[in-house]
Amino acid sequence: MHSAHPSLSDAAIGRIAARIDRPVALVGLMGVGKSTVGRKLAALIGADFVDADEAIEEAAGMTVSEMFERFGEAHFRDGERRVIARLIDEGHGVIATGGGAFVNDETRALLIGRAIAVWIDCPIDILVERTARRDTRPLLKAGDPGEILRRLHRERAGFYAEAPIHVTSAPGPHLDTALHIIEAIDQWL
Repeated sequence: MHSAHPSLSDAAIGRIAARIDRPVALVGLMGVGKSTVGRKLAALIGADFVDADEAIEEAAGMTVSEMFERFGEAHFRDGERRVIARLIDEGHGVIATGGGAFVNDETRALLIGRAIAVWIDCPIDILVERTARRDTRPLLKAGDPGEILRRLHRERAGFYAEAPIHVTSAPGPHLDTALHIIEAIDQWL
């Protein structure tokens, strides 16, 4: 495991960033901090950041929640895969994906094949605390968020584990997680 405060110099980060030849795609459960960490990571490696859910909402002209309600999850996952493929084609530096994206076989194959997939994992109690602050998550509206998150983690961990890089999000600053990801990419490349 890494130390709590990785000490990567700007020069070291620059050298690692120069070797990254495809988008870094962040995968994992809702609330692990993919968007926040993704923005920090993109800034550190001098790349742009895009949130796949935001791109999907923009393309569809409605929220993810509305798409789930109106068309169901299967239709949403299909659109999600197409948007993620477009974001990879556009050459974005860091892509945050929705929590369920990597569970879809085609989307997972696309991300493993054409991006550097990074699973950000996080202790469930921290997730419950983080997601409790927002009521915009369709999958958490159906019951006790802690139970739902524990079930989703059980159901999805096997899929997330197919990502070549796995980091655990600490309760500390998101910057630490971003630095851990850079170190892990360096070791993996």
